[in-house]
Amino acid sequence: MEEEFRALLKRVRAELVSPAEFAAYEKLLALVRSDTRAARDELAEVLVAPERPLWAREIAAFALGSKGDRRAFETLVLLLNYREPVRCATAAHVLARLRDPRTAKAAAALATNSLRTAYAVYPVRLLTELRAPESVPALLATLERLLAARDHVWPVARACVEGLGILGDRRAEATLVAAREHEKLRPAAIAALARLGRRGVTP
Repeated sequence: MEEEFRALLKRVRAELVSPAEFAAYEKLLALVRSDTRAARDELAEVLVAPERPLWAREIAAFALGSKGDRRAFETLVLLLNYREPVRCATAAHVLARLRDPRTAKAAAALATNSLRTAYAVYPVRLLTELRAPESVPALLATLERLLAARDHVWPVARACVEGLGILGDRRAEATLVAAREHEKLRPAAIAALARLGRRGVTP
């Protein structure tokens, strides 16, 4: 069992309060451990069954997504933009391994949604990891909007700067130069520009 899944289970157990919840948790773990086609079908039903708790859907989505079962996709995308960063991180981890062709488009939509900017760090990081055609345009659009906004949402802006540096696309150069003018982004922007080959540029 991988470390990320152990961390998920430890977190979920801390949320449980009633004997019924503990029983449901153990039943879910038994399905995950059996890893048969029938068990995976039952886990997929957990994702869409009404009134199932979020923690149950999260465990089922992690288990299915880690096995490459694309039935987990919609739940993982929901969790990728959730209000709790730990759940976003878990979803991003699995989505990066699921290799669903819809992932980059979904992550780009979340990253560029101005109404959900506060939750965009993990979609941005996922786009960086995916290195998809959507990655650079989405990171650029998000960063340019944040640089022009009153509320720069520094963690998201920094993730965009770092991601653009990792992706190494020259289209990002002008925007990274603009980001360098902001004190909180300057170190990351300088490092990103260096990755683009602008090592001779001074801060």
